[in-house]
Amino acid sequence: MLTGAIRSQVDRVWESFWSGGIANPLTVIEQITYLLFAKRMDDLHTAKEKKANLLGGKIEDPIFAKGQDHLRWSRFKDFEAERMFTVFRDEVFPLIKSLNQNTDSAFAKAMKDAVFIVSKPSLLAAVVDLINEIPMDDRDTKGDLYEYMLGKIASAGQNGQFRTPRHIIRMMVEMMEPTPKDIVADPSCGTCGFLVETGEYLREHPTHKKLFHNKKQLDHFQTKMFHGDDFDSTMLRIGAMNMMLHGVESPNLTGEDSLSEDDSHVRDCYTLILANPPFKGSLNYDETAKDLLQTCKTKKTELLFIALFLAQLKAGGRCAAIVPDGVLFGSSNAHQAIRSELVDGHKLDAVIDMPSGVFKPYAGVSTAILLFTKTNSGGTDRVWFYNMAADGYSLDDKREKIEANDIPDVLAAWKKRDPSKPSDRKAKSFFVPADEIRENKYDLSINRYKEIEYEEVVYDPPLVILDQLESLEKEIAGDLKALRKMLK
Repeated sequence: MLTGAIRSQVDRVWESFWSGGIANPLTVIEQITYLLFAKRMDDLHTAKEKKANLLGGKIEDPIFAKGQDHLRWSRFKDFEAERMFTVFRDEVFPLIKSLNQNTDSAFAKAMKDAVFIVSKPSLLAAVVDLINEIPMDDRDTKGDLYEYMLGKIASAGQNGQFRTPRHIIRMMVEMMEPTPKDIVADPSCGTCGFLVETGEYLREHPTHKKLFHNKKQLDHFQTKMFHGDDFDSTMLRIGAMNMMLHGVESPNLTGEDSLSEDDSHVRDCYTLILANPPFKGSLNYDETAKDLLQTCKTKKTELLFIALFLAQLKAGGRCAAIVPDGVLFGSSNAHQAIRSELVDGHKLDAVIDMPSGVFKPYAGVSTAILLFTKTNSGGTDRVWFYNMAADGYSLDDKREKIEANDIPDVLAAWKKRDPSKPSDRKAKSFFVPADEIRENKYDLSINRYKEIEYEEVVYDPPLVILDQLESLEKEIAGDLKALRKMLK
């Protein structure tokens, strides 16, 4: 967890970037990430050194060659500012860019156009001091640092790109329960938050930890499990480094527009999709994949992405995706078509209605999470609904931690749900039969089905209230009379 002192230091460094002429928040994060990466390189090399010393052999696949000791974080962090700046700019950064350049890895592709643009030695020294004070071997702290920095992206929310809060990502991952055999994708991956959290879930889960001791499963984890698309090259670069910082060496990340015809070859590929796709992104209708338009003829990206998820999943594959509320009840032909496809063509498992402040301060848009399984043959009997009123943070722009939090109950209720038992529609969660949803034109808004219990408020009769008011007036008049006597 980041302390207040570290947050204040991050804020000061951030201001230094701005005063130094680097105003784009994504660029700031990108530059800081290069330094985080440099520190991880040294940590990895140190671990290889310890292993070699323990076994009495040579270092396997060393990161730093002979004569490159001064390029290690533990060495150059203590250089005076001018020398540190020269070493990092002219030697460390080129070394980072050269990693995996002989491969077709996502990291090599993303780093091809990377540029180190910090121009002041004093600024570089300040950022190095900041990172050096943070215990970066702690995965949670590392994640908190990234989360805090991403929270500063003032431009988030434009073009429908909202940063997904980390606790919401974690909830979705835990609900989907990924396994070491899954092939996981996020077709609008951004900084790869969903993919990173999936990897962390597998590392921490008692049943799945053994995958890291199985050569075949570990190879799958490192090279075949994770897939992502994002056409923003800066986001893709941050995402690739984020994955490597979290121990995924070769994720499959591409800079394609996943809705385009150029990416239409990616079909029936994944067993699990986790995503928060753009809600109102720009779309070139003529370049959109034809098979997606056959499923849902529209220019609305939030609808086309659902069609994309269905197309990219293997039969039996599962998806958890965040959608704006309009997807649930929109009355256009396209809205009804995609909802009927989910209910009738596949298996719609759940709809989780989230409070409207989840994406503040970027946007106050109301959202929900759709959970579904690709079957190609229907299978929706009952849909599980949950009315989430709180996520553990205030629903204003400050988003401060509060006690009210439905997420633990969401996870518990999801695991013990039983469609065979009677549902209480006054409760936070309940089942709705698919036939009832069809009768309501496939409306998936929770208010359509939730029963609200109104409590009758009993008031005293008017004459009794008047008598009470009269008695109060007499009491006040008596007090005023006594006060006048005291003042004479």
